[in-house]
Amino acid sequence: MRVARLHGPRDLRITDEPAPDPGPGESLVRVEAVGICGSDLHWWSEGTVGETALSEPMVIGHETAGRVVGGPLDGRLVAVDPAIPCGRCERCLQGDPNLCPSIRFAGHGPTDGSMQELIAWPTDRLVPLSDSFTAVDGAVLEPLGVAIHALDLAHLKVGDTAVVAGLGPIGLLLVQLLRSAGAARVIGIEPLAHRREAALTMGADVVAHPDDLTDDALRADLLAGRDGADRCFEVAGEDDAIASCVTLARPGARVALVGIPATVTSHYPAAPTRRKGLTLALVRRMKDVYPRAISLAERGAVDVRAVVTSTHGLTDAATALADAASRAGLKAVVTPQVR
Repeated sequence: MRVARLHGPRDLRITDEPAPDPGPGESLVRVEAVGICGSDLHWWSEGTVGETALSEPMVIGHETAGRVVGGPLDGRLVAVDPAIPCGRCERCLQGDPNLCPSIRFAGHGPTDGSMQELIAWPTDRLVPLSDSFTAVDGAVLEPLGVAIHALDLAHLKVGDTAVVAGLGPIGLLLVQLLRSAGAARVIGIEPLAHRREAALTMGADVVAHPDDLTDDALRADLLAGRDGADRCFEVAGEDDAIASCVTLARPGARVALVGIPATVTSHYPAAPTRRKGLTLALVRRMKDVYPRAISLAERGAVDVRAVVTSTHGLTDAATALADAASRAGLKAVVTPQVR
């Protein structure tokens, strides 16, 4: 089978490797769609994600959908939950499997991801999808799950004003979620014009460039006369996005940090954060939210297809990563069965 294996920064090689042999409790999945995530771009561009560095060639990709070959789900289209928690530790037993210290995650560290034609994966981490889903739709359920988890941690209330700083795919899914969850006003902050435009089509009330937030009149207009936003979401992995959230947050607001920074350290404006008494909530992947993500997509409350702007065959995966790293379009998806 064909595999896209990352050997170092910007060194992705398409090779032929033996097909995996599913072990006990596993199923074979023919991968049909793999979304490119911000963490994939860090692997591609820097060879690191946070404190984890690429130590040997690895298959990246964790936003996955495909069709099962054999076993109890034979022939079913499934979304692949990329996280394999131990299920036994205190974190897992207390309902926080995303914080499991022994968790394995597709396309991270020693666990190969899904940018390949076939994977063997635990059957209980495969989520069957209805006929209303395409494989590309199914791949977007994972970033939607991250957005749902961020919304949970932000404790949004109906009628709140919310800020989304960073209007990439997860930010745009958050815009849709906020509107569906009853936010009264959604403000998008993003330096790229095409992403600001996308946010307006997906439910944002107003959008602005982060550089414009120094303008008192514009800031007051964005907030519609309020003393700040109730809930803010940083979804860029950039210090400037954190600063935008702090600038627009009201006293006592809650700020969810969703983005993955390029370095192990983030900086934020400590004085206004402390003066406003802000609560910072850090988002670590997601919990078991696939049923909610599927329901939202099936009901049309969130349009997962709207964030996908390009698809690429496996041999074009390097081009797809380069384009995504340049922030062209919105979400790029690799389709491993296409040559």
